[in-house]
Amino acid sequence: MKKITTLTTSALVSAMLLATGCSTNNGNQESAKPSVSITEQSSAPEKVGYSLGFMMAEGNKEAVKDLNLDTFEQGFRDGYEGKESALTQEQMEAVLMAYQKEQEEKFVADMQTKAEENKTKGAAFLAENAKKEGVKQTASGLQYKVLTAGTGKSPKATDVVEVNYEGKLLDGTVFDSSYERGEPIEFPLNQVIAGWTEGLQLMKEGGKYEFYIPSDIAYGEAGNQGIDPNSTLIFTVELLKVK
Repeated sequence: MKKITTLTTSALVSAMLLATGCSTNNGNQESAKPSVSITEQSSAPEKVGYSLGFMMAEGNKEAVKDLNLDTFEQGFRDGYEGKESALTQEQMEAVLMAYQKEQEEKFVADMQTKAEENKTKGAAFLAENAKKEGVKQTASGLQYKVLTAGTGKSPKATDVVEVNYEGKLLDGTVFDSSYERGEPIEFPLNQVIAGWTEGLQLMKEGGKYEFYIPSDIAYGEAGNQGIDPNSTLIFTVELLKVK
């Protein structure tokens, strides 16, 4: 329990380290205090203070979206100047623990809502997409369309393949692309999502396919970086070589 408290306090403090003289009450401009003018000619302590506050706040502002900047600044000043705290150590730890628990519960609820919505949207998309010309569907629910038929060999699940690809969400957002990085990627075919493992075995070298992958053979309820839980994914894949 103590370890969790320490980590929570540290994370929250990092998120709330704002420069002295910030606007107050969640950025309410009407009650904003005059800002400190910082330039390259400012003193070293002024620039250090401003830089520390700005960089930490900018990098962590999503952690505490409802931060009261008035009370944060007061607590920061009191602690830094060695004044007696308005709350006991136990009270402050309890407050931060309760806040963390509330935010975790809200995060879980939000993810569950997103997962349900994405599952419904994905099912609707796939049902309509299956009716389109050239789209085929396998027993697993994987859908694909042949853009260019290859002439080389097809990979086995245990092979290493070299591919170019682009991955998109249903709204068209590109979350990953070897084209953008300017170079293809190679990997063992049995170490990627199931939709890729199955789909690329349908291809031949030189082929280019579009895959429509249901969430249960993509990243599922866990999601991935830039991919919400239960997201149906669209990939354009070029199979360059089977190694």
